[in-house]
Amino acid sequence: MAMGVGGSGGGLTSDINVTPMIDVLLVLLIIFMITLPLSRRAFDVQVPLEQQQQKKQSQSNQIVLELTPDGGYQINKQPYAFAQLDAAFHQIFDTRPAKLLFIKAAPNRKYGEVIQAMDVAHGAGVQVIGFTPEAGQGGAHWAPSSIRVY
Repeated sequence: MAMGVGGSGGGLTSDINVTPMIDVLLVLLIIFMITLPLSRRAFDVQVPLEQQQQKKQSQSNQIVLELTPDGGYQINKQPYAFAQLDAAFHQIFDTRPAKLLFIKAAPNRKYGEVIQAMDVAHGAGVQVIGFTPEAGQGGAHWAPSSIRVY
């Protein structure tokens, strides 16, 4: 504790010496840093094996809109006219909790036709639209690009 006697007539002044308190806190910090890695415990987790049947079921639940080279539209290989797409999308997506649609367009289809199909799908309640790759460009590590529709 430090005391000073000043000539200004203010009397005694006392200050707390914080150096020992900081030393104690640093020692405690070092102790906690050393003991923390020792106190970690691991859990034994048994992950279920991947089954091929689950993959087949999830693939059958996907809805794919294909814009064919001849100017037609197919939803999961079933042909539709452009005027029928809205009713077909409402029939499919009104009861589905996952509002996800994949679009596969032939290289000769125009950009505007793809956008029109996306607009019809959005009007039917589709929230996420993904694009499938062209043949030969996909692979084991390929993930579809997605557009979130708000």
